Amino acid sequence: MELKDHYIISIVEDKTDLREGLASLIELYDHFVLGGAYANAEEALDKIADHKPDAVLMDINLPGITGISCVQQLKVKFPEMLFLMCTSYEDNDKIFDSLKAGASGYVVKTDGPVKIIAALTEMLNGGSPMSSTIARKVVASFNTQNGTGNKVNILTEKENVILEHLSRGLMNKEVAGLLNISVATVRTHIQNIYAKLHVNNRIEAVNFYLKR
Repeated sequence: MELKDHYIISIVEDKTDLREGLASLIELYDHFVLGGAYANAEEALDKIADHKPDAVLMDINLPGITGISCVQQLKVKFPEMLFLMCTSYEDNDKIFDSLKAGASGYVVKTDGPVKIIAALTEMLNGGSPMSSTIARKVVASFNTQNGTGNKVNILTEKENVILEHLSRGLMNKEVAGLLNISVATVRTHIQNIYAKLHVNNRIEAVNFYLKR
């Protein structure tokens, strides 16, 4: 996604207090513009086209149509739209179903507002953020199926280190701090990783890494 001065963010959350809290949080940031806050998937599917948001904070356990189904339907209509699942669920099936539906990231509500905003920003900058608890579940799932992952031979040593950090759920800024390099350099390495592994996002790269 090209860099913009501001991004339109929509919210789909059935709990009124949380929906209003997230809306107020979005409005605190100059580079975010609130583009609708919806109590259910049906309302979002009907009205979200009026705002055409860059990204959507999506709850899973919605009344009626689920958040996963909502993402799947919106992705067909708006393939460039990004979705960050913001939920109480850490169930493996829901994690993978969300990612298959087209979500670019998955965070749990208990992470708190600062981490949710950081994950949203990371996603808009090309990343696929996951809460650390979610990342561990993804890693455990792939390790159970495929055994412990070996290094991907076609990557450089630095790229392998970065990919290992990504598999632990770290964000670009955290990786940059650990390796004492700039965030821009981390992004360049990640783009090189994607190109070498022939993948399009962080989830696919981690999947590839852990299967080896």
